[in-house]
Amino acid sequence: MSHFGESLPIYSVLPFIGMLLSISLFPLIAPRFWHRHFGKISLFWALVTAIPLLILFPTEAFHILLHVLLIEYIPFVILLGTLYVISGNIYIQGNFQGTPFSNTLILALGTALASLMGTTGASVVLIRPLLRANLKRRQKTHLIIFFIFLVSNIGGSLTPLGDPPLFLGYLKGVPFFWTLNLLFPMLLCSGVLLLIFYLYDSYLYSKEKPFLNGKEASNFFQIKGWYNIIFLLSVPLIILLSGKLELSSVGVFGIERPLQEWLRDLALITIALLSFLLTPQEVRDKNEFTLFPIKEVAILFFGIFISMVPALNILQAGERGALGFLIKNLKTPEQYFWTTGLLSAFLDNAPTYLTLLSSCLGSFYPNVGEREALIRLLQEKGDYLLAISCGAVFFGALTYIGNAPNFMIRSIAEEKGIPMPSFFGYLLKFSIPLLIPLFLLINLFFFRS
Repeated sequence: MSHFGESLPIYSVLPFIGMLLSISLFPLIAPRFWHRHFGKISLFWALVTAIPLLILFPTEAFHILLHVLLIEYIPFVILLGTLYVISGNIYIQGNFQGTPFSNTLILALGTALASLMGTTGASVVLIRPLLRANLKRRQKTHLIIFFIFLVSNIGGSLTPLGDPPLFLGYLKGVPFFWTLNLLFPMLLCSGVLLLIFYLYDSYLYSKEKPFLNGKEASNFFQIKGWYNIIFLLSVPLIILLSGKLELSSVGVFGIERPLQEWLRDLALITIALLSFLLTPQEVRDKNEFTLFPIKEVAILFFGIFISMVPALNILQAGERGALGFLIKNLKTPEQYFWTTGLLSAFLDNAPTYLTLLSSCLGSFYPNVGEREALIRLLQEKGDYLLAISCGAVFFGALTYIGNAPNFMIRSIAEEKGIPMPSFFGYLLKFSIPLLIPLFLLINLFFFRS
């Protein structure tokens, strides 16, 4: 694997850049073309990446691409699809009004729940109630932006169930409750963002008259399809259990995958089917449930996962890869914070976390076993792991592809008719102006050397 990454030139990441530019520009300059052909465009960039790799490195490239599909992409789609289906079978009924206070309360609740049920789980459960509460509001884009910031990313900081990088750290030997060390950076981030949101939403609310037509038809609180909450809570438990079991591996075309991961995917598919079959169609109709958002995510992330292969493997090659100059010069917690974060914003934050953690362990404890080196890192240089963890989780909010639920939440919002900024519009208008100053503050308080 590392030899493959060492052999790749830096220009092999160009298809990935092309994929990102397509996601950003086509919806703006050719929206109809994009809506009809985004699947073909995703496939095009996947093939532009895969075909040269298969020609130049037939055996290694085939193995790595198959590994990406079987071990990363398919489980990714199964998890997102399961959570999306289950959440679509839960309808929260009541007289909700999208006031600044109630909107802030929903965002704060979602931020807290994200560490318990995962950022994806909390996102798919709360996005529909938030949208219904603000049905009569004219300006809603900011609701989705702050929802992505808080519920889909920063809220998942406090447990290994909250975000995939932290779960991988737990599997590597990081104690389950160690992630509570992220509490104060998380509270600073979420507190500042909630305050900004409340003030901005209050300003917009004062200019609108969203409730002139009276109250909602139903004045009582009720959860239809409530039993799906049991299915929803079982998802993180299944993931946690699969991470602790140690069963034999099952090989597929030379790719060894532990049996517990196959069982995990089967269990997730099963509860998604049970949720769908046991829930009346009326509940999904009330939620205006369609499969388009998860279909769009699955299709676009196929192209992203494949076109991202060269970039990730160059990164995983460490000092021997085309980005070796970057890895070699990481010396301080703040350098690890920004490097992990910026790479996580555009690449998969889980392998980025593992790569930077491995680099850190190798730098401080060469020729020491990984488990022992990790124990020593926790005891002697815990601020480095804190920096890597915060970077991987917080910076996921910087782009639509920084974390799994971001793009799906955007797709759900657009399906409801809410105009959302493009890929670079999100970056330049919202995430960079709001998040980068906040991350500079986090750096100053927690990682400044």
